[in-house]
Amino acid sequence: MHSGRVAVVGGSVAGCAAALAAHRGGADEITVYERAAGRLADRGVGLAVHNSRYAELESAGYLDADMPWVQLVRRRWYVRDDAAPDARGHEIGVLPFPFRTYNWGPLWSELRRRVPETVDFRTGVTVSGVRPCPGGAAVETDDGTERFDVVVGADGYRSVVREAAYPGLAARYAGYLAWRGAYPEQRLADPELWSAEDCVYAVFAGGHAIIYRIPDGTGGHRVNWVLYTAPPPELSAELGFATPTSLPPGGLTDALSAHLAYVAEELLPPYWGEVVRRTTPEELFLQPMYDFTAPRYAQGRVLLAGDAATVARPHTGAGAVKALQDATVLESAITTATTWPDALESYDVDRAVAGRTIVDLGRRLGRALVQETPDWRSLDQASLEAWWKQADGTGAFGGGRLGR
Repeated sequence: MHSGRVAVVGGSVAGCAAALAAHRGGADEITVYERAAGRLADRGVGLAVHNSRYAELESAGYLDADMPWVQLVRRRWYVRDDAAPDARGHEIGVLPFPFRTYNWGPLWSELRRRVPETVDFRTGVTVSGVRPCPGGAAVETDDGTERFDVVVGADGYRSVVREAAYPGLAARYAGYLAWRGAYPEQRLADPELWSAEDCVYAVFAGGHAIIYRIPDGTGGHRVNWVLYTAPPPELSAELGFATPTSLPPGGLTDALSAHLAYVAEELLPPYWGEVVRRTTPEELFLQPMYDFTAPRYAQGRVLLAGDAATVARPHTGAGAVKALQDATVLESAITTATTWPDALESYDVDRAVAGRTIVDLGRRLGRALVQETPDWRSLDQASLEAWWKQADGTGAFGGGRLGR
């Protein structure tokens, strides 16, 4: 095990964490293949980590206090009420929300900085295929073919490595979209109406917006929001989202931009609609909702991590958490096993179950928050608490506990 050669395909958050796991586990030759040249593209958007999951990942050495974060405490639920004197809308209720928020760019930079210099981190290299070979797996690029004891697929939801392990397995479109945006906090109107400790759920029939602050990487804050709803029926056939894709900043069509403007103006409470409208076209991008999970996380000498293994809808609040948990389990598997097949089997047994759990949760929350929304105006604090408990089901929101 300590003379093993490990390849990691993908150099994003999951890839950096996997490289760190292989190094800590004892592999002495590690190569990372990242198709982007230089630094990865940063859209400046946020992610959230439950306090309990942070504590576990900090203990495991994959997160730490030097990575900039904003602490959230509560989640306030608002629905539009034109008779309400408050521009934030009618407050349905308040639920606990013990989460740290991060900015993807600074978080990736900190993880990348922790990858040891002994790791051969190759940027601007596209992996065209992975195939089994005696006692390992081979990685194919334009520069040739290299053999490794293990290949880790951390190359995202359109994974080349997953395609090699499970041909034809792909994420399926869920039928609705997430508009996303982020911008400097200084652009906010009336910021005193919104505490930095509050995550906001602004809800409406058929969808909702989640709004919270994230660090900007320089000591300040950015406004981060995600708005979920189905596109108008007349647009559905034109979107072409059957194949996993996304629309980058500035890439929204006129029809999609018009629908977002309609939701912000007519369906959201005025204050939160204005938060969305202050986002420039260059700060907006679109993320269609997909989900799937691989039947196994290891196949021969190939294993999957992060979105290459499982894509769950972001409602779960656990996407980045799961990628870092994958790395934590990988490190433990390599450290405790005596052979590579044993290590991969141990990793698979743990993470395949976690993948199914988080996908099931994402689908359940998608139904509750988008596809089969309640009559929000009829809810009060007690009924909101009961509704959320039923929607969350097993209590896996924010990610399952490691080792459970």
